[in-house]
Amino acid sequence: MTSQAEHSGIRIAADNPNHHLWNNHGTWFLHYTVHPTPFTKERIRRSLGTKDLETARTRRDAFLAHVAGKAAAA
Repeated sequence: MTSQAEHSGIRIAADNPNHHLWNNHGTWFLHYTVHPTPFTKERIRRSLGTKDLETARTRRDAFLAHVAGKAAAA
């Protein structure tokens, strides 16, 4: 899967501050979807390594900003 061919399924919901966050037994995860080809999708779950919601939001925002920057550069 190349970053040039990969299209993000990341959507930001302004009315939901916990969008893309998932609590798994106390640890917050980032959950999003990518589309490696126009015909496939892949769900990504990545640990944010924290039990604190505010820290999870900050790490989510930093990660999504990084992904958006890579997509703009491609």
